[in-house]
Amino acid sequence: MAQHSPPPAARLAPGRAFPAFRSRNFRLWFCGQLFSLFGTWMQSTAQQYLVYELTGSKAKLGLVAFASGIASVLLMLYGGVVADRMPRRNLMLITQTAMMLLAFVLALLTLTGLVQFWHILVLAFLLGAANAFDTPARLAFQLELVGREDLTNAIALNGTMFNLSAVVGPAVAGLVYGLLGPTWCFAFNGLSFLAIIAALLLMRDLRPTPRSERRAGLAQLGESLRYVAHEPIVRAIFALVGTVAMFGISFATLLPAWATETLGGDHYLFSYLTAARGLGAVLSALMLASLGRVRTRGRLLTIGSFLFPPLLAIFALVRWWPLALVLLAGVGVGTVLVFNLANSFVQELTPDALRGRVMGLYGLVFTALMALGGLLAGWIAQGVSSMAMVVAGAGICLAEAAWLYLRMPRLRALE
Repeated sequence: MAQHSPPPAARLAPGRAFPAFRSRNFRLWFCGQLFSLFGTWMQSTAQQYLVYELTGSKAKLGLVAFASGIASVLLMLYGGVVADRMPRRNLMLITQTAMMLLAFVLALLTLTGLVQFWHILVLAFLLGAANAFDTPARLAFQLELVGREDLTNAIALNGTMFNLSAVVGPAVAGLVYGLLGPTWCFAFNGLSFLAIIAALLLMRDLRPTPRSERRAGLAQLGESLRYVAHEPIVRAIFALVGTVAMFGISFATLLPAWATETLGGDHYLFSYLTAARGLGAVLSALMLASLGRVRTRGRLLTIGSFLFPPLLAIFALVRWWPLALVLLAGVGVGTVLVFNLANSFVQELTPDALRGRVMGLYGLVFTALMALGGLLAGWIAQGVSSMAMVVAGAGICLAEAAWLYLRMPRLRALE
């Protein structure tokens, strides 16, 4: 008997192309996070430009990124321990509420005209502390929403959500900042947290995951460190993520100054540059999500690691803003291939009982090195050259990609 292929409508149904959407809990998560992240990007964009307006300093742009990152560095490993000990939904309800309150404080300071640079620095540190507990819980929470077989799809859809908000959020922030000022960007971010808090409260029948034994925190941290140290593939992924975080995306710290000093624009162009990178990232994440359970993910990770460094180096050399937008979109495509697939592989390879701590370590590596990269980028750009800093970072990322290609063939063989 002849076999009939499913009709086009069935092949393109969301449940087939994006199987994670079959989970009600994941749909709630996706919608709540999308709205919340839209506000987060509005605040991030407005805050960066506000710092540059208040100080005129590239170094202080990097200092704000570092303040947020150092708080995460100090606390994220313990955040991973907590994420393995208590229900992750409960932990995220606490952290999301804390971040909402911090956004409202910043809105109030700008509304009253009292805001100063040190206020932003302190609030950035406190936001980093909240993220230190939120990140490992959020990363490990995916398996409570969908099954292991749909984890890559869920992570790719999360990437789509994150980067879709990175397209719309900065563009809207530029308009709101110009018309109404930064206060409304921060206030909207505070309100947007209500969406993810409501989504978490509405979830039912989460998939059970093992909890770690309540032993000394240092002993539990040691378990996760030994696991990463003794797993060559996981260790290689950590090295790649750390390199890209420190040298490949730290240029974003300089975008407010780049838009005005290098490309001759203003806060509107800054928001467009941020949105262009986000647009490339959205397209990349959608492509990953639509591939479903494709068996070439290791090769895609390798392609991403080789794709974005040359585009980033060319971006550093151009002075025509339309071409800069196109190049940043390409950078977004490559970096999402790296980060989304790296996240997926680490979660799949890690035992359930260790996942919160290992993802806490993953978040620590990413956050700490991104913060350090942002601080170095600000200092180097202030004292030497923004262009030289970006080109050098791109070269280091390309060298790391080549080293892994030659020394770690098992990485690109991952399915």
